[in-house]
Amino acid sequence: MHPAASVILFTVTSGMGYGLLALLAVLGSLGVLPPDPGLGLAGFGTALTLITVGLLASAFHLGHPERAWRAVSQWRTSWLSREGMLAISTYPPALLFAGGWILAGRTDGGYALAGWLTALLAALTVSCTAMIYASLKPIPQWHNRWVLPGYMAMGLATGAVSLALLASVFGIGRGLAGVITVPGLILAALIKLTYWRYIDNAAPIATAADATGLGALGQARLLERPHTEENYLQKEMGFRVARKHARRLRRLVLVGGFGLPLVFVLLASFLPAAVSVGLLALAFAGTALGALVERWLFFAQARHTVMLYYGAAAV
Repeated sequence: MHPAASVILFTVTSGMGYGLLALLAVLGSLGVLPPDPGLGLAGFGTALTLITVGLLASAFHLGHPERAWRAVSQWRTSWLSREGMLAISTYPPALLFAGGWILAGRTDGGYALAGWLTALLAALTVSCTAMIYASLKPIPQWHNRWVLPGYMAMGLATGAVSLALLASVFGIGRGLAGVITVPGLILAALIKLTYWRYIDNAAPIATAADATGLGALGQARLLERPHTEENYLQKEMGFRVARKHARRLRRLVLVGGFGLPLVFVLLASFLPAAVSVGLLALAFAGTALGALVERWLFFAQARHTVMLYYGAAAV
């Protein structure tokens, strides 16, 4: 599939934003993080900005952005509509919880309920984003059991690194942020490795013989291209990335997006605050870059079964 920049930006920034928002909501509601106004303003401001930027990017990916409001009208059958409705529904409890944290210095009682609701809606929104792709049966690289946990784990990992950086800046909950970030990065890396292994070894779901109804006659292959020029389907659904490039990009994700940030987070736990901020800033930059590359690969390595009619032997 063609990796559209707007969709990559949307899935990465919104996942990071919802991950950070959910962690703030849960840790604040439990009373583990104190309602410090500075941390609250920076944390919720960052999370809601990332979420909003992502939603705007997804709207501009539409052919007619002015009709984006219609995306929430098909919630009974569309994961995209469900995602839109949940994304909008997250703002009121998130703003209420943020207001209690920043203005009232409270995260208990009714504010805690708003926090738990915020975390739940954030998790459901990310799960709906994943299901937009996981529900598409003609794309085997998406229609599998590892897409949903992969999206959830990436949101948790990127959100945890963001929280670790903010906690270090404000000197609040530094150790706690590290405790969450380390398993978050490890979990995301393991799920991503498992996903890549799965799509590399999975048997094709269809061949050219299946697509043309010639399966009983044995193998089938394309004799002539159906067009002299590439059409929309070939450009959008026939994007290919060389295997050697994919391997290099995967190593970049594992080392730059997970490995080095993990080392930086561990070192930051034992070093002075000033040094820790610098290390965690590097960890955040590495994780963000790794998430962008990981999401580019997610789209670039996906192949639609329609390509069986354009020369692909199997998909």
